[in-house]
Amino acid sequence: MTDSVSQPSEDELCWARLTDKQRACLDLVLEHQTSKQIARRLDISKQAVDLRLTTARDILGADSRAEAAVRYARLKRTYDRIPWDPIILPPQARLMPSDFPDGEPAALALNDHASLAKHPNAVDPPFKGLWRRDHARSSKVWIMAAMFAGLILLTLAGVTIGETLTRLISG
Repeated sequence: MTDSVSQPSEDELCWARLTDKQRACLDLVLEHQTSKQIARRLDISKQAVDLRLTTARDILGADSRAEAAVRYARLKRTYDRIPWDPIILPPQARLMPSDFPDGEPAALALNDHASLAKHPNAVDPPFKGLWRRDHARSSKVWIMAAMFAGLILLTLAGVTIGETLTRLISG
C-alpha cells in the first residue's frame, strides 16, 4: 500500500532548489538579456551570472540557457504565486425578531417625530415643545425673558474675560 501523504513533484523540488539569485538571473534571461547586461543590472560580475545560470540549468535539467529559461517560466507560473489572505466573509444577514409594528423602524431612522410619539418606548427630544407656535402668551413671555437673561449673562461673561485679559497683557 502507498502512503496517503503526497510526495512533492519533481517540478516542485526543482523550484525549491533554485535560489533567489538564480531566479533573478533567469528572470532577466526571460527578458532576453545577455550575461553582460544581467551582470550590470545586478551589479555582479559576468562570471557570477554565468555560474548562477549554469547551476540553474543543471537544477532544471536543461541542455541550454534558452531551455532553462523556458522551464523556469513554466515553473514560475505554477509556483511563484502571490500569497493572499483568505477572504473572510461576514455571516449572512438574518432577520431578527422585533417589537416594532409594521413600518415603524423607518420612522425611527428618519427621525419622524410624529411617528416616534406614537411609539410607547419613544423618548422625546430635548426642548421638543420649546419651538411650538401655539404657546400661551404667558409662556411666550417667560421664554423670551429666559433668552434675554441668557444673552445678558453671555455678554457680561465676555466683557469680564476681555477686561481680565487686558489687565494681564498691560500689567
